[in-house]
Amino acid sequence: ANVLRGGAFKPRTSPYSFQGMGEEGLQILRRVGDEFSMPVVTEVMDPRQVELVDRYTDIIQIGARNMQNFNLLKEVGQTRRAVLLKRGMSASVEDLLMSAEYILSEGNRQVILCERGIRSFDKSTRNLLDLAIVPNLKGLTHLPVVVDPSHATGRPDLIPAMSYAAVAAGADGIHIEVHSCPENALSDGQQAMLPDQYVEIVHKIREVAKLFGRTIPVAG
Repeated sequence: ANVLRGGAFKPRTSPYSFQGMGEEGLQILRRVGDEFSMPVVTEVMDPRQVELVDRYTDIIQIGARNMQNFNLLKEVGQTRRAVLLKRGMSASVEDLLMSAEYILSEGNRQVILCERGIRSFDKSTRNLLDLAIVPNLKGLTHLPVVVDPSHATGRPDLIPAMSYAAVAAGADGIHIEVHSCPENALSDGQQAMLPDQYVEIVHKIREVAKLFGRTIPVAG
């Protein structure tokens, strides 16, 4: 892994679900990131949280639900942090790019686009992974593109294949959720890979990348 992601503030469908640990969670993320010399990414949900999150993180995430929260986009656009912008569940390519422009227009040029699946009528997966958006965006913008097969599929058995396909499509990064004990996770445990499974996926991702003349930096 080259980047450590964790949610200190969690946007949940139900107001009764675990909402994250707040600043305490940010402190834990920062401590672990420093211990393993890894940059940290976490989500910000409210313009009032930006200053706090900026103190602890290296990359600020804008989640799918906030992709068109324009006041929030403007606020993170005024920071010096890289911004991981996730595509909204019903957002078009143009919608995503215009949201990126809100950040860019405030002077922050460090925007990373993320495909994390869009809404579909099919209930067999959590969302529908739109792999075509990767080469599509590559032809429309200079911004790097990351794919999140964990949220897109919601199924650990599908994450490996979708990860390899994303690399083949030209993705600049893969966002995979990992948990040592998914059944006890307070959020998204059903879509998390076990650590040993993750190691195997990363090894195969590197092999796929080689087929296309690409290399993946080794952490540390």
